This record gives sequence, C-alpha cells and structure tokens, in this order.
Amino acid sequence: MHQMKGSPGLRSKNTEALTMSDGEYDYLIKFLALGDSGVGKTSFLYQYTDGKFNSKFITTVGIDFREKRVVYKSSGADGSSGKEQKIHMQLWDTAGQERFRSLTTAFFRDAMGFLLLFDLTNEQSFLNVRNWMSQLQIHAYCESPDVILCGNKCDLTDQRAVSEDEARDLAEKYGIPYFETSAANGQNVSQAVDVLLDLIMKRMERCVDKSWIPDGTVRINGAANSDMVDGPEKSKCAC
Repeated sequence: MHQMKGSPGLRSKNTEALTMSDGEYDYLIKFLALGDSGVGKTSFLYQYTDGKFNSKFITTVGIDFREKRVVYKSSGADGSSGKEQKIHMQLWDTAGQERFRSLTTAFFRDAMGFLLLFDLTNEQSFLNVRNWMSQLQIHAYCESPDVILCGNKCDLTDQRAVSEDEARDLAEKYGIPYFETSAANGQNVSQAVDVLLDLIMKRMERCVDKSWIPDGTVRINGAANSDMVDGPEKSKCAC
C-alpha cells in the first residue's frame, strides 16, 4: 500500500502552477472525480484549480471539467532530479446520481487516474465506495487503475460518521492511497492530486506496453505525438 503521510511520492516530485497562457505542454493528463452526489467533487476540483471554496454549487448534471497547468519533476532513487515536464491537467467532474451512471462510465476508459470521494459525514457514501471501485474495475483502462480515495469534509468534525481507521482499512484493502480532505479549507486537496499525478507519471515510465495511454496524451512542442503508443491496441494495461 502506498504511504499517505510523508509520502515518498510527494518528496520525489515538485509541481508548480503555470498560467493558462502557456501554449505548450508535454503531457495532457485526464483525471476523473467519482463518488456519490453531494460528497463535494465539484468543490474539491474548484479548490484545487482556483484555491477557493464556493458553497453555492448546484448538483452537477452529466459531465463537467476544470483545467490546470503544473510542472512535474521526478527524482531518481538516488535523489537526482529528472527532467521537468509541463503537464496540462483536465479534471473531469462526474454526476453522482444513478440516472447519469451510463453517461459517466463512458468516460472511465479515457481517464488515466481517478479521485474517488466520499463524505465523512455520510456513512452511506462511504459504503458505496465498494460499488464505485467495482465500476472502475469493469470500465477503466485496466483492472487495477490508479485511484486516490478521499474522505472529504474532514473539517466538519462534529458531524463525522466515518472514522479514519475505517477509511484507511478500506483503502488498504484495495491497495490505494487515502487522504482526508476538505474542499472548504483546502486540506490535503493538492496533496491528493499530486500523489495521483505521480502515480500516473511513474506508470507511464515503467510500462512497456503503451497502448493504454490515450491518443494525444504525449505532446512535443505543443503537437500531439503518438510515438509512445506503439504495438496493437489493447483493452487492458500490461503494466
């Protein structure tokens, strides 16, 4: 299981915000936020991209997305710094209601990483994490995609219905990192996305079979480059 606090992944990389006027980037990375309606997915993404909390968001209908540019720099096992990469992130916001499920699952295969949120003040949203993980195993690019589990609304301590131990036990069962986050005050929001980005970049580095990487992900001088994606198209990642 990945380490959550003091994660080596966080120490081994650095992300810095880029202005959207920067025209060139090296990678286009798509993340998908999942979870029941009302767990705070839209507020979480807004906090990450804009550093603000908007308490007046209405329920997401279908699909929406936000964007952010960051600089990613990996480090080797010996602590040496790798090449800086400009990352253009698309963070897709999905509706949590059942009636939109067929629409949202259609986006699963194009996403490279997943932010699975539940509400720490709503036990049912936590119990439904298992259903969301089952959907991911069926519809994502492989049976074990990179997922970060986030217990959101950790600032509402007096309303808490799910203990940290319960949530960490479930995350350990699935072998995924867990963060307690707050879209209201920003606690661990950036850290959770940073760890997910680190997992994705490391997966791309170590995978021999690149067919799981969506077209247009890798770009050189602002143009799409398909050289990384070679061999016959496959439905499962061979990582």
